[in-house]
Amino acid sequence: MTGELLPHPATGELFPSPVLPGEGWPGDPADGHTPVAHTAQDVGRLADGARIAELDARISVCRACPRLVQWREDSARGKRRSFEAQPYWGRPLPGFGDTFPKLLIVGLAPAANGGNRTGRMFTGDQAGDWLFRSLHRIGVAAKPTAENTADGQKLFGARMVSAVRCAPPANKPDITERDCCAQWLDAEFLAVQRWVRVIVALGSFGWDASLRMVRRTGGTVPTPKPKFGHGARAELRTADGQAVTLLGCFHPSQQNTFTRKLTEPMLDDVLTTGRDLAGLSWGCGGSAPR
Repeated sequence: MTGELLPHPATGELFPSPVLPGEGWPGDPADGHTPVAHTAQDVGRLADGARIAELDARISVCRACPRLVQWREDSARGKRRSFEAQPYWGRPLPGFGDTFPKLLIVGLAPAANGGNRTGRMFTGDQAGDWLFRSLHRIGVAAKPTAENTADGQKLFGARMVSAVRCAPPANKPDITERDCCAQWLDAEFLAVQRWVRVIVALGSFGWDASLRMVRRTGGTVPTPKPKFGHGARAELRTADGQAVTLLGCFHPSQQNTFTRKLTEPMLDDVLTTGRDLAGLSWGCGGSAPR
């Protein structure tokens, strides 16, 4: 942890980078008494049977993967030049959104200078900007922007999670890290699965992570394995027999958006389909439903 204290961009309160739990960061779910996982075995023990609030707190202080801990904290200390006057969260990211979601959005991992800086999933980078604008246009997000955890953003009937909760080097977690963090993902899915009707998977990593998540938690997936693609669709079942539709969506990364492999109408179409299949009503802002 660096000794330099910098003002939060919304509140002006001073924080170190990385941020310590319980020090007043807006929306921090943890405090100094939150149990910390130091191994994969710890993750399994702390995740098992935990409720959403407990998971949020425990995920946010996890230290089970040494390489990821080092990278996220080095990124928080080093800082991108454009954000050098801000403190960085520098910790794992819990899920964000409704605690009773009908729509679950599954991504890969936080960005080193995005969610690792802001402390919220899909916030503070170009990919997140695309995603929140689209969610606002279809009436699921309260605002078209997501800047930090004090900006008032909310999701209605939807929740965002990622397969890996720490920013990984080169955006590529290794298999051991993926499998360790999968225990958090599985526990979060078990906590909300009774409400989930649709999963939108961002990219092939999110698609594969979603299939593994459903299978590991006792659900069923089609065989052969459904193939990822933009607009791809697979019908799954949870352990309790609930039908869940998995939708594939190209990840709104710069590589995909700059090359127009993914356009805003394409993103809107998949998320609108997800919204409608989940039975969510439109009406919290944005454009009229299509």
